[in-house]
Amino acid sequence: MTLPAPALDDVIDRLRLTDTAAVSDALDSLGIPGVLTGIACRVPGVTMVGVAYTVTYGPVEDTTTFHNAANYIDDVPAGAVIVVDNGGSLECTNWGNILTAVAMQRGVAGTVIHGSARDIAEIRSHGYPLFSTGVSMVSGKNRVTLAATGNDIDVHGVRVSPGDVIVADDNGAIRIPRAIAETVAERATQVDETERRIADAVRAGARLDRARSEFGYATPWEPARP
Repeated sequence: MTLPAPALDDVIDRLRLTDTAAVSDALDSLGIPGVLTGIACRVPGVTMVGVAYTVTYGPVEDTTTFHNAANYIDDVPAGAVIVVDNGGSLECTNWGNILTAVAMQRGVAGTVIHGSARDIAEIRSHGYPLFSTGVSMVSGKNRVTLAATGNDIDVHGVRVSPGDVIVADDNGAIRIPRAIAETVAERATQVDETERRIADAVRAGARLDRARSEFGYATPWEPARP
């Protein structure tokens, strides 16, 4: 069942208080893969949570005319995470300083690229959340062209659908299917609480093995024990 917008807004607010590690544990508890393998943080220290707006690129077929880097950005809603699929290519870029400037102006939450980006130093200076497979200075103009927006995309076997929730930080990027976002947020919050209780107990002098056993380290997403 798809979450209505108000409920999804609340889930996103809750996910902002956790991190990708807790989200990964929550998805593990449900047997659902979510890690976008190979996607790395390009702006250290940033975090990002938002609903996926998917963009797909394909190779240029007609080389007799000019093909720019695509003009989808003006249709991306505020708060969205742009998820770009260029097949993980390291040959040319799909993101740079101009798209960053427009995205920031429009209130976009950040960008994940299954492919490459450039102008990294400038993007870092703005603190814009950018995550990608690779980095290159080579332009995508006349090399790739916009194939579609709003399609499902695949990142090493993990499908990202429009409306899925994306969470990203220094650990990388992870996708949460929208239909289970509320459950994942609840479990990720509990994972954080379990790990906090274990750490507090150890700081107070407890043995780690006993603290883990007492507070449910094996199943940290379950409600806290009394």
